[in-house]
Amino acid sequence: MAAMPWWKGATIYQIYPRSFKDSNGDGIGDLRGAINHLTHIASLGVDGIWLSPFFTSPMADFGYDIADFCDVDPIFGTLSDFDDLIKKAHDLGLKVIIDQIYSHSSDQHVWFEQSRQNRTNSKADWYVWADANPDGTPPNNWQSVFGMGAWQWDARRGQYYLHNFLVEQPDLNLHNPDVQNAILDVTKFWLDRGVDGFRLDALNFGMHDPELKDNPVETVFKRPPTRPFDFQRHVNSMSHPDIPAFLERIRAVIDHYPGRFTVAEVGGPFPMAEMKAFTDGDKRLNSAYAFDFLYAADLSADLIRTTLAEWPGEPHEGWPSWAFSNHDAPRAVTRWRGTCDEARYAKLLCMVLASFRGNIFVYQGEELGLPQAHVPFEDLQDPEAITNWPETLGRDGARTPMPWNQANLCAGFSTEKPWLPVDDRHISLSVTAQNNDDNSVLNFYRRMIALRNGSAALRYGDISFNEDTPELLCVERTDGTEIRRCVFNLTNAPLALPAGYDKAAAIAVGEPIVNGMLPAYSGFISTAL
Repeated sequence: MAAMPWWKGATIYQIYPRSFKDSNGDGIGDLRGAINHLTHIASLGVDGIWLSPFFTSPMADFGYDIADFCDVDPIFGTLSDFDDLIKKAHDLGLKVIIDQIYSHSSDQHVWFEQSRQNRTNSKADWYVWADANPDGTPPNNWQSVFGMGAWQWDARRGQYYLHNFLVEQPDLNLHNPDVQNAILDVTKFWLDRGVDGFRLDALNFGMHDPELKDNPVETVFKRPPTRPFDFQRHVNSMSHPDIPAFLERIRAVIDHYPGRFTVAEVGGPFPMAEMKAFTDGDKRLNSAYAFDFLYAADLSADLIRTTLAEWPGEPHEGWPSWAFSNHDAPRAVTRWRGTCDEARYAKLLCMVLASFRGNIFVYQGEELGLPQAHVPFEDLQDPEAITNWPETLGRDGARTPMPWNQANLCAGFSTEKPWLPVDDRHISLSVTAQNNDDNSVLNFYRRMIALRNGSAALRYGDISFNEDTPELLCVERTDGTEIRRCVFNLTNAPLALPAGYDKAAAIAVGEPIVNGMLPAYSGFISTAL
């Protein structure tokens, strides 16, 4: 049998550079800080890192508003630092995946500065411009993700420009072949520097309906609406059917660099059709993930079965990726744990995620069991959190500094006041506090990732579910002659095991099985059957 690509079934660790490690005492994490702590990541047994944006940016959206796609922002370091990071990661056996944001730029990008000057310059059509309605109102009813109309008036051109996110993030016009070519040059630039792949941010926002038709009203909600954006079906402002053709152009470039990996972030309430289209066959992307778990209010056996069943492994189907936490979502331990002890629940989530068919992403601090940090209003930095205040679980609470030790109030992250405060609860959960504790969340992650890496069934195998006890999550992973049974009780009451599921555990969390009942917030993965 042909060898599997390195990324299939991989565990990838997300670094949010601003909050990972500050090396120069300015209170902001940087590339040199990441380099100095890659050994911690390698000790987990993961296959690679996903590095969130470090590009030149005015930081209106903390790096997702890019002013130069091919350079490093000075607060993070230099291109030389990035090259050193690539080398150190590769020396440690870690692949490096970086964010690419192709749907928009910063309003300080030279492309936009030229585009907004007039309607006749060479980049006039590089962004999405439209005339006002006769009464001066915006061209249509489209809404921004961040809670405002999606159009901003620009007096120089006497037109509106589209921004699906912040006003400072004008949308690129990817329908324009010249824009596509410029983006492909960006792709080549980073591949030539040695990156092993890309996470393509907000990918389905990349193209709009050129006729600028209104979005229809949304009538079906996965969760209660919390902002104007939620009240529309975004069939015209995003998700244009020409996106897959652009992805084929990207893939054609990437295929000149063997062994690279691509994963799409696909937002929206019903993203599955796009995820399948973006990863269909061998000419588009390798993988995709949505927000099924990142924004879910509760984690249940039914949600997991329903979501994973969408990727049964049919011909031409892409390979799924999964995450429970990231920089855009409140930490899962806080969102879901109910009455369970935080450390126990963190271990349970680790084991559940590691049982999934697909790639799994671990967000920095997740391996420590960090709860969502409390950030007082006066310390908030995230524009979305400030706009939507009061909200209890904003993005800043998942972006606070990584706690490395208990030496000071900065938890070893910096020698100066950090850009976001360290939650007092995080200090006792630091890396040094957990490193030598066999029962710590950190060491459980190491054991669980090692088990997954050493099991063909868990890493690559097929997946099926036993629903004899619907509230109990019974996952069966199979590959050739190896079978692993993964059983999880995510509820606050004991649940009966199906017949034949009382097997020896290779790894377990919670209380032991008693009279065929698996206690609340407990689980195990069997030895190979």
